[in-house]
Amino acid sequence: QVHLLESGGGLVQAGGSLRLSCAAAGGRVTVAIMGWYRQAPGKQHDLVVSITRDSSIDYADSVNGRSTISSNNAENSVYVQMNSLKPEDTAVYYCNYVFSEYNVWGPGTQVTVSS
Repeated sequence: QVHLLESGGGLVQAGGSLRLSCAAAGGRVTVAIMGWYRQAPGKQHDLVVSITRDSSIDYADSVNGRSTISSNNAENSVYVQMNSLKPEDTAVYYCNYVFSEYNVWGPGTQVTVSS
């Protein structure tokens, strides 16, 4: 059974940068869509950015221009480089893979941006 694990979260000052990584383990799959979502306390679960297998990318307006997604299909891994971080970027960030009929989530990694 495929499971995901995020890494790279942490505490950073406003204006700083972080690079989140997501790796899959437990089997080889052909992932159709890899994405990053986030949930801040008291707020809904929102898309940050997604990338399809053929490299079509969708950024949320809130991070467009400040973030860059990349992926390695052969390794089933996905990354997001986040720059110019703001306190409102504080959230738990989740990796998500969609493949076949499955929709798999990682446990999340906390990103905290101090002002």
